[in-house]
Amino acid sequence: MHVQEWLETVPAVSIYALVGLVIALESLGIPLPGEIILVSSALLASQHGDIDPLVLGTCATVGAIVGDSIGYAIGRRGGKPLLDRLGRRFPRHFGEANIAVAERSFEKWGMWAVFFGRFVALLRIFAGPLAGVLKMPYWKFLTANVLGGILWAGGTTAVIYYVGVVAEAWLKRFSWLGLVLAVLFGIGSMLMLKHRAKKAAAARTEPALEGEATQGAVTRG
Repeated sequence: MHVQEWLETVPAVSIYALVGLVIALESLGIPLPGEIILVSSALLASQHGDIDPLVLGTCATVGAIVGDSIGYAIGRRGGKPLLDRLGRRFPRHFGEANIAVAERSFEKWGMWAVFFGRFVALLRIFAGPLAGVLKMPYWKFLTANVLGGILWAGGTTAVIYYVGVVAEAWLKRFSWLGLVLAVLFGIGSMLMLKHRAKKAAAARTEPALEGEATQGAVTRG
């Protein structure tokens, strides 16, 4: 069953609680689909008057801020051994490569990594625990955490809600053919973006491979 279809069977109060809880758990370092739940709930709110988008956005924001704060406390107390345990338990999310990328982001951007990390799936899971492990000053973390949580959770709810309202009114005026064409256009755009991303990744990988091959040849020589 699709997430949005399942949410339609859940009472409004339960949806508020579910969104806040899932986003909080994701923020403290547990890989859960917080963004999918939030987007689906906001779309549902745009089509059903029982769900208040303001309450939904508030619950999402509180969940994001509280979850990140708990993740920070756990990371500060657990340190590097915590990341090692998470890597063994969730290798897909907390593998060495992902940890290295997140650490470089924190070293380069500091508190801005926490703020902008809200909008990146990988950093959204890492931000709280990693900020604690790296001993980021709490006032810096809290400032970035609160501002990022408000902008991401509240902003996502508002944008998706109003897009849903406009889309519903627009779709009522057009035939099913228009809907099908819109869906096909969206799928085509997504596939094109994926293709470009793969080409870009391959282009970045080739120089590294050539460098390794050259180094290997020099070593053998």
